[in-house]
Amino acid sequence: MNNSANIIHFVGAGPGDPELITVKGQRLLAEAELIVYTGSLVPETLLAGLTAEIHNSAGLTLDEVIELLAAGWRRGQRVVRLHTGDPAIYGAIGEQMARLGELGIPWRVVPGVSSVTAAAAALSAELTLPEVSQSVIITRRGGRTPVPEREQLPALAACQATMTILLSAGMMDEVTADLLIGGYPADTPAAVVANASQPEELIVRGTLADIAGKAREAGISKTAIIVVGKVLTAGAPPALSKLYDPDFSHGYR
Repeated sequence: MNNSANIIHFVGAGPGDPELITVKGQRLLAEAELIVYTGSLVPETLLAGLTAEIHNSAGLTLDEVIELLAAGWRRGQRVVRLHTGDPAIYGAIGEQMARLGELGIPWRVVPGVSSVTAAAAALSAELTLPEVSQSVIITRRGGRTPVPEREQLPALAACQATMTILLSAGMMDEVTADLLIGGYPADTPAAVVANASQPEELIVRGTLADIAGKAREAGISKTAIIVVGKVLTAGAPPALSKLYDPDFSHGYR
């Protein structure tokens, strides 16, 4: 987009802990004159003390959101569209940016801490362990929002990489069944992290054989990340990174 001073910013609010917003995101909120935020997920504490005109988009349609953003931009206001987590992951920003583009309105995206990385932090897990898994799949199970046939969980499970499954905690039995059909062994470590980074954070650990029952017993049915893979195995990893190998170049330490 262009370098105009009057640019709409899509800002990632982070996973829930208000301190996990970026410095840039926090500055843009403080400078904003109009904020439209995803009220069902963004912590209210992020908005406390701000002087901007603030709108909760929870009950708004896409047309109404765009109308608010465009009207503020046309008035010359500093406008922020505040999304939870990182707006690039299930943030529905693509359709908003397309509409703004049709109107000739410039925008920029400010990334945020994703609930995926917040869940990994809660689990003290490295999602990419040498000789265990060097790939991370971020996906969801099809529900009201379908997923392409080639991205069904059994197909994705075939490589047995680290998998993080969002927006699916209410379908735990179906999720685990799909992953087992796809080839993960029943004893594959699994965890569910609800409300990652927030005071009510709850972690349940198990295997694919029992994680669904454990999550159900814990009362977890939404706002949770499912993490599956051998990277969750307790103890020292089977191989060390080359990063600190004495024979390895120091260029990236």
